[in-house]
Amino acid sequence: MNAGSPVDRKHPEPAGSGAVQAQIPCPLEARLLVVKIGSALIVDPATAAPNTAWLDTLAADVAALRARGTHVIIVSSGAIALARRALGLTQPRLRLEEKQAAASVGQIRLAQAWAEALARHGLVAAQLLLTFGDTEDRRRHLNARATLRTLLEFGCVPVINENDSVATAEIRFGDNDRLAARVAQMIGADQLVLFSDIDGLYTADPRRDPAAIHIPVVTTIDGAVESAAGDPPPGYSSGGMRTKIAAARIATEAGCAMAVTLGHRPHPLRALAEGARCTWFLPAPEGRSARKRWIAGSLSPAGAFRIDAGAARALTAGGSLLPAGVVAVDGQFERGDAVLVLSQDGVRLGQGLTAYASEDAVRIAGKRSDAIEAALGWRGRDELIHRDDLVLFSSISRGA
Repeated sequence: MNAGSPVDRKHPEPAGSGAVQAQIPCPLEARLLVVKIGSALIVDPATAAPNTAWLDTLAADVAALRARGTHVIIVSSGAIALARRALGLTQPRLRLEEKQAAASVGQIRLAQAWAEALARHGLVAAQLLLTFGDTEDRRRHLNARATLRTLLEFGCVPVINENDSVATAEIRFGDNDRLAARVAQMIGADQLVLFSDIDGLYTADPRRDPAAIHIPVVTTIDGAVESAAGDPPPGYSSGGMRTKIAAARIATEAGCAMAVTLGHRPHPLRALAEGARCTWFLPAPEGRSARKRWIAGSLSPAGAFRIDAGAARALTAGGSLLPAGVVAVDGQFERGDAVLVLSQDGVRLGQGLTAYASEDAVRIAGKRSDAIEAALGWRGRDELIHRDDLVLFSSISRGA
């Protein structure tokens, strides 16, 4: 790499001291952690069955994190690999329809393996199958995010995979590295861990170049970083370091730190927390605020909520906008649209993405959140605008 590359190479050995160590996040400190598991870790190559012994150690790590207050979401490959032998699909490359059939069979086995592993440690697994459109289409994005948030509130461990049984080549993520990054972006995760068959990023492919140097920390993803990525490894894996770099770009731009580390060892999360060699991609300084700037300035508001003084104080304190504080609803809009937040006398206080269409917002305005179901006939979210989807203007801090 060039000398000017934004990669910290002061300590090519496992990071453990000095400035590099000071920058490295600790998974135990995450509020919300997304963990991606590849097929090569899930599937026992000798039997083509789930690697239950390894899964049990990972489930134990997840249980330890949950006991410390960290929510964990798992993005898991393995459905197609688990079904290959049962369907006699032993050829190296599969046609699209063969992959879809294998995914339909293997997804049942994959979900059962995760449910059993987590249940042994007192955890409830939940399955979500996502397609590319579920993260890119705004309303489907909001639906998926609301489901994930609700599952986490119930203490569940969501296990996510791409819905390969219906996704076509044109609408696929193509690998679960990028899917995991999109999930981390969607849910506002603090950290993303990609378990791999390699312990991080090197200056070259260490399988081909014995002189390759391990890179413990990447602060900015540039051409030099991308050039260090090699070809995907053989076997069940469909990714490789190139897809991990692409995932890192998505995650870090959303303000999420990302680690790539070896996954084959028992208790891999615990090992990472104890200093196992890895590469951390540090979040962009403006990552968290980038989405807020987009909400504040890049969207044309379709309507407005007028709120009372009590609601304005709650927003200033970092709360979400609840229906009880809304005195009027202006305009016609749909769920996920940008709307203004106004004081009762029309001062612009903020802007956010509404969780309700205007027709429904009118029916629940001024009501307590526990009265939403009675007003609408169905139970929606407690907030009209969640604080993660809300940007406050300077006028609200002046007591407008």
